[in-house]
Amino acid sequence: MLAIGVDVGGTSVRAGVVDEQGALLDTARVGTPSDESALEDAVAGVIDELRNRHEVGAVGLAVAAFVRSDRRSVMFAPHLPWRGAPVADRISKRVGLPVTLEHDANAAAVAEHRFGAARGSRVATLVAIGTGIGAGLLLDGRIFRGAHGVAPELGHLCVVPGGRTCPCGKHGCWERYCSGTALAATAVELLARNPGRSTVLAWETAGDPGSITGRRVAGAARDGDPIAQRAMAELARWLGEGLALVADVYDPEVVVIAGGVSESAPLFLDEAREHYAHAVTGAGHRPLARIRTAQLGDETALVGAAALAREQTLAMC
Repeated sequence: MLAIGVDVGGTSVRAGVVDEQGALLDTARVGTPSDESALEDAVAGVIDELRNRHEVGAVGLAVAAFVRSDRRSVMFAPHLPWRGAPVADRISKRVGLPVTLEHDANAAAVAEHRFGAARGSRVATLVAIGTGIGAGLLLDGRIFRGAHGVAPELGHLCVVPGGRTCPCGKHGCWERYCSGTALAATAVELLARNPGRSTVLAWETAGDPGSITGRRVAGAARDGDPIAQRAMAELARWLGEGLALVADVYDPEVVVIAGGVSESAPLFLDEAREHYAHAVTGAGHRPLARIRTAQLGDETALVGAAALAREQTLAMC
């Protein structure tokens, strides 16, 4: 059975036709509307576009949201308009196919466990680093959801009490120090503390600190910019510190680093591994998790969503 996976993000809605081996056969994409009805039109639209070209049997939606454990409704999505919405049933009615709903990091973790960097591992954690941090935990290949379907929110572990303000309402959350957003914020702080420092990053963003993005900082770091490299070193430190906390709680066999920031892994991952190895409880006297980057790239979540949808549909037949 072919299935369609749809990654519903804050910027774009990306869909793909996926076979049983996790191969992506065709794709469709559209911008993410801010209105609830328009968003559902967009999701149905990319599904219809693909099913007109392929015979498919199920649809999986990967959403950055709190998803009820029955995988039918979105409780809350910080960057999407759904609030207490029966999304799976609405989309299923629109497209005439069974629809399964899943948190995007959970879907990505499933894809990497079945087809990618976490294949065969017994306890696997995926940390998706982008604008913020999303996370998924697999125990013997099964998603751990917690009592109410919202676990694990690793990005909102407090790593700096009283630290940077987070949109979640707390201060000092891990994602405020280890994300694309955090990378830009760190670079801005470093430039402010070194106003006379002549660097490529300072020259390019003079007079407009708001133009600094994580992607721009990573590019400057590759070009040897010292401020950008210091910002990247800070991200590596906080990634290692956070992963040590994750290991203390879950003791994973493998950690998969996914998300947009993972594209710059050569700039920070080895250093992050060193911080992790020193910070984890019992350092030097316990096995360490293997820390790898995702193998499926930007399609990880939609591939996982398609696999889960196929599995759910076949189980009901």
